[in-house]
Amino acid sequence: MTTDATRTRTFDWEDPGPPFAASQGLDGLTYLRALIAGELPPPPIARLMDFWMVAAEPGEAVFECEPREYHYNVLGMVHGGLACTLLDTVVGCAAHTTLPAGVGYTSIDLSVSYLRPILSTAGVLRARGRVVKPGSRVIFAEGVLEDASGKALATATSSLLVLRP
Repeated sequence: MTTDATRTRTFDWEDPGPPFAASQGLDGLTYLRALIAGELPPPPIARLMDFWMVAAEPGEAVFECEPREYHYNVLGMVHGGLACTLLDTVVGCAAHTTLPAGVGYTSIDLSVSYLRPILSTAGVLRARGRVVKPGSRVIFAEGVLEDASGKALATATSSLLVLRP
């Protein structure tokens, strides 16, 4: 099948090694605030999927993304993977704000509930994550993805394993 209109998209990213190395000497909140301030480059996944962090407070993180046609699935709406990735990122970063320097995390589980379809006309999406229960071994967090009017599109809960050196 051929089409008259070919669409392309390119993106670039910076080496993720130096920011990771910098993260080892900064507590999670300081590290994430350095990302927001542009003192460190965003991770490659943020460039690939075109989302960005806008706030980090103790136990909380906020990301935004403007859905585009290149986020669409075969049904002509934004793929659920974008919502899932945003929610996984925001609950993880909320957990990260509670961690001391040199301590990391990884998702144990992530449960996402999709509440309504997402279209490229939804405006800027906002994903908010918050820690429900901090911990030294496991952190529990939740997140919500909303459209530009504040209507919930998807929610998530997650448990994250704390990784000590």
